[in-house]
Amino acid sequence: MVSLVPIARPPVPAAAPKPSKPLLRRATLSGTIRKAEDAELDSDFLSAPPSPSKRARVSFNPNVEEKVVEPYQVKGRSLESVRLEVRSSIEAHLKGDSEGYDVIKEVFSPHREDDEDEDSEGDKRVDMKTYLLALTSYASLLNKGCSGLVKAILACEWMGRDESFVKAYVHFLGSLTSAHGAYVGMVLGMLVGQFYGVRLSSGRLAGCPDLNRDQLSSRVHVALKYLLRLIPSASSTLSPILAAKFPYAEESKKLQITYIQNLLRLSEYAPELKSDILALITDRLVKIDVQMQVDLDDLDDDVAAAIVQAISLNPSRQQEDNGGDSDSDADSVTSDEGVNSDTKRVKELQGNVEKMDAILDLLFTIYSPHFEDPNSAEAASTFETLLGHFTNIILPTYRSRHTQFLLFHFAQTAEHLVDQFAGTCVQLAFQSGRPAVLKQSSAAYLASFVARGAHVQPHVVRTVFELIGSNLDHIRAENEVTCRGPDLKRYSTFYAMTQALLYIFCFRWRDLITSSDISEEDDPAAFVTQDLNWTPGIKETLSRTIYSKLNPLKICSPPIVAEFAKIARHLRFIYVYPLLESNKRVRLSQFSSGHGNGALRDTGNEGNSESWHQLDAYFPFDPYQLPVSRRWVENDYVQWKGVPGLHEEEGDEDESGEEEDEEEVDLDDDTATDADDDE
Repeated sequence: MVSLVPIARPPVPAAAPKPSKPLLRRATLSGTIRKAEDAELDSDFLSAPPSPSKRARVSFNPNVEEKVVEPYQVKGRSLESVRLEVRSSIEAHLKGDSEGYDVIKEVFSPHREDDEDEDSEGDKRVDMKTYLLALTSYASLLNKGCSGLVKAILACEWMGRDESFVKAYVHFLGSLTSAHGAYVGMVLGMLVGQFYGVRLSSGRLAGCPDLNRDQLSSRVHVALKYLLRLIPSASSTLSPILAAKFPYAEESKKLQITYIQNLLRLSEYAPELKSDILALITDRLVKIDVQMQVDLDDLDDDVAAAIVQAISLNPSRQQEDNGGDSDSDADSVTSDEGVNSDTKRVKELQGNVEKMDAILDLLFTIYSPHFEDPNSAEAASTFETLLGHFTNIILPTYRSRHTQFLLFHFAQTAEHLVDQFAGTCVQLAFQSGRPAVLKQSSAAYLASFVARGAHVQPHVVRTVFELIGSNLDHIRAENEVTCRGPDLKRYSTFYAMTQALLYIFCFRWRDLITSSDISEEDDPAAFVTQDLNWTPGIKETLSRTIYSKLNPLKICSPPIVAEFAKIARHLRFIYVYPLLESNKRVRLSQFSSGHGNGALRDTGNEGNSESWHQLDAYFPFDPYQLPVSRRWVENDYVQWKGVPGLHEEEGDEDESGEEEDEEEVDLDDDTATDADDDE
């Protein structure tokens, strides 16, 4: 296994299920159910009479005084009489007589509009609360045969009622789930269903104080917090529910952001779920990212650029979508009548870009406080979590375009984190037993990070360059004797790492120079005409690699090869044009050991058989396009910088007709502009 000095780190498991050091994970108390006094909510939220049922598996605070007075009566009946009714009705129902059972269900069913007067609503509130107290006493009787009654209770309007009712309701949920584990998933699912955003009308119930959305949402979290403290094992049930109820990628930005904000709020009082929650958010974000990029690639470049520009010129939409007191649970949608399909498609894509932008901006905001001191244990633990997400979620996803910038940004907050991320990419690229496509992707991440990271120091660039070179020498020595010719499937790691070196050279060649008589700042034109002193060994390593029988310049992406050839010739580093000319006569299909090898290749023109056998110019830290969240990475990014004198040299060649077959190359969306500015 290859070692990286000074950026080596312990080997990363090939397929770890989750990061080895979850964020802020704490041990839960032993046992399946805690005592209610240990699970009490803030401000003695649940102070209710103890259950008389000996079969109940949870006890409540014995210090709370039980007072059965007039408010606990239903039309002149005492709580005890209602308890007797509930018990007899449930027992009768389980024996086949459901008349009394159906009456109890009706208490929790939605009332009809023609019954909406203050007196009837008041009676109904009293009925519901008293029956809740009675049902709490006999929660142990509500087995699966009473699931209809349980569903009716879970579906009732409870969040917007008075505080005493909400206390009784949450108390009932605790008794029910403690007595019957089969209902835990159903109850948790009901509460998580409110993560999409509560309706404002839920806080406008007749005869009850008006509540805003924040107050309603807080009650949901109060109930969840109580249940998780009461039943620690509920956390393992809750985790898959959170994943199952996560909004689909096509859902609105408002719905996505609201759900994610509730997940993050949940992680504050359930730290044992924090690692799973952050991994879930990253997983779904990557899916949105990939779909958005596919849609953008299908559009004309000018249209795609116009979409991004429109969002950047109107960032206030980010706040408008989340504000206001509208009762709608989703973003308002303009009628599609009279709108042609292209306009509709552009509008949908703009919504997806805004959604991706808002979620990433939120994640940057959430992670940022952990890196205020990048040398702290908190920063180390958080970065381990991000590395776990990178290894298990981001890296295996081809065409992810923006999610990986979380690593790009936070890795550059300290030099040791730069080393850690670069070392991880190196080890993943050379780790035996990993699929070839993941090795190639790791090489692309390494090259893109080293080339584009503004805070990646020159010594790291040189160390990575030398390390890749030594591994290329090893692969070449093992395979050159039996090599028939360039073959992407057979030597995919060799080609991926060679392309990584070419890409790093194009962006960071200045960091590979050890000394020069004339500085670039003093005299750019004279700088490149002198004999530059390069880091020892890199020229020889690249020459051995390029001119080997494996012939990587035929396999590597043509745009990358063309740009490297121009810069290397201009700097008098190495001259490869004769090899490029002879490669035009090489047909890759005659050497290929198979089709459909799963490699990262250029599939832009599948009709061209040669491109099927070549690597794709995939570098995951290409310019960041999202207009709002880009503020986080603007200072981390190396923009393309033109080579002194190269622009004039190309102009002279065009006039003389030389090198007219050289392919036009653009390694950066801003290449032309930046190059012109530098001249």
